[in-house]
Amino acid sequence: MSETRSVMVTGGAGYVGSVLVPRLLAQGHKVTVLDLFLYGHDVFDSVRGHPNLVQVVGDIRSADAVAKAMTGCDTVIHLACISNDPSYELDPDLGRSINYDCFRPLVKAAKKAGVNRFIYASSSSVYGIKEEEEVTEDLSMEPLTDYSKFKALCEDILEEEREPGFTTLTIRPATVCGYGPRQRLDVIVNILTNHAVNNRKIKVLGGEQTRPNIHIDDMCSVYELALSAPAEKIDGKIYNAGGDNETVNSLAQMVKRVVEQDNVYGGEIELVVEPTNDNRSYRVSSKKIAAELGWYPQKTIEDAVRDLLAAFKDGRLKDTMTDERYFNIKTMQSVKLT
Repeated sequence: MSETRSVMVTGGAGYVGSVLVPRLLAQGHKVTVLDLFLYGHDVFDSVRGHPNLVQVVGDIRSADAVAKAMTGCDTVIHLACISNDPSYELDPDLGRSINYDCFRPLVKAAKKAGVNRFIYASSSSVYGIKEEEEVTEDLSMEPLTDYSKFKALCEDILEEEREPGFTTLTIRPATVCGYGPRQRLDVIVNILTNHAVNNRKIKVLGGEQTRPNIHIDDMCSVYELALSAPAEKIDGKIYNAGGDNETVNSLAQMVKRVVEQDNVYGGEIELVVEPTNDNRSYRVSSKKIAAELGWYPQKTIEDAVRDLLAAFKDGRLKDTMTDERYFNIKTMQSVKLT
């Protein structure tokens, strides 16, 4: 087994963190989660009382909370952010304060605390819209929104702060899909699956737009690899992380097929296609991380849909059309975070 690390995961009680943290614990790592736990404190019920888990309820904008959570840690995985454009646009000042203003102080605090590896979750949206079929890491960043602009600026800050003994790595994930204890149902594959199960109908706007997706288990495996990879192989690197680039219509057809064939939720699902003015297409190539680190996705979008169906069946997912915790915007509106 590779060396164990003491990892602080910012935003660790979010969607990806809710799957990643138990996996890191199972591998022997010590994990400190710094999070506001806006989506509930039951996220880590499966590992409650684990001797290597520390949960710090706090805000990454608080120097005291950051210092407390970083004590004794040698690694940071920075997941915390106001996630995606619609959530960000609810309160741009809030989004900037969390996604950008506190980033350099966080990195500097990590160096002061003796952290030697900092892994940053950026976004594949930093590329903007590219004509190239293969959107690789050497293409320019041309972010279209404040959300993606600040993701890009944080990448620049991390490179500025990189120094010997402080290894940095930036990951640009595709859109994550599949089941997590802190479930999101406001990302495309999960939206389509929820509506297929509960409304027997899925609606597609346009359909020819291309979207990159990644199964949540594969997303976690990227961060696991980032912990175990030799520093000299990853220092200062930027990697895309995604599975297949599929059109929205293709995603809808996949969801429709998997749900219709299910032993509980089977039967005809209506698919409605409506026109849209938003024909933006995004695609990413993950060939670099495959070539340099040997990472390949192991799960498919269909696997993500089946995992969600299993969670519907056994009751892990309930009231999914109405419970605001599944939807970032509804939760943010409810808690009135400032």
